Amino acid sequence: MTEDPEAGPTEWVGREPVGVGPWVGSWPTDPKYDPELLEHGDRRNVVDAYRYWRRSAIVSDVDARRHPFHVAIENFQHDHNIGTVVRTANAFAAAEVHIVGRRRWNRRGAMVTDRYQHLRHHEDVAGLVSFASSAGLTVVAVDNTPGSVPVEVASLPRECVLLFGQEGPGLSEEAQAAASMVVSIAQFGSTRSINAGVAAGIVMHAWVREHADLSTSW
Repeated sequence: MTEDPEAGPTEWVGREPVGVGPWVGSWPTDPKYDPELLEHGDRRNVVDAYRYWRRSAIVSDVDARRHPFHVAIENFQHDHNIGTVVRTANAFAAAEVHIVGRRRWNRRGAMVTDRYQHLRHHEDVAGLVSFASSAGLTVVAVDNTPGSVPVEVASLPRECVLLFGQEGPGLSEEAQAAASMVVSIAQFGSTRSINAGVAAGIVMHAWVREHADLSTSW
């Protein structure tokens, strides 16, 4: 079996292969099924409900389930956290992930989930703000700056862009100025900040707790 050059870490065979083998019995006729996967098996990092489905069919189905929040992260210094942010956004069915700044980013941390997640690039913060305004989205910045509201007690807008800065410098001045709301994450240890990928997961989950219909989760 030839190695997939686009394979991500969760598709590499380590010990026991993940997923399922070739389809047993008569093949389904629904066009959402991929004949190659039916024949050879499906070892992708997808939930069981999507086994043997074409990638386009999975994206279409997730599109019908997506939530009205977007996620944006600044990428002016080639931030390595973006892959983690994309993977988490996919898990929570975010509408889109917006990369602000450099177009190129390290996809390794995405674990191939970028194939199923809508991505959009903006040259700068102004481009993101213009998009948010046209789409009727509130820009919510995430940073532990003075005046921020702890996300643990904040009420997040249902239709919004959750905007994250880079590891280290945090949000740029332009991003802070563009936000209608700034939330922070309560911390109790010695470090002044936490990993941007972790922070994104915490805030996305706060949105899910407040707005998502949990009966539709896997």
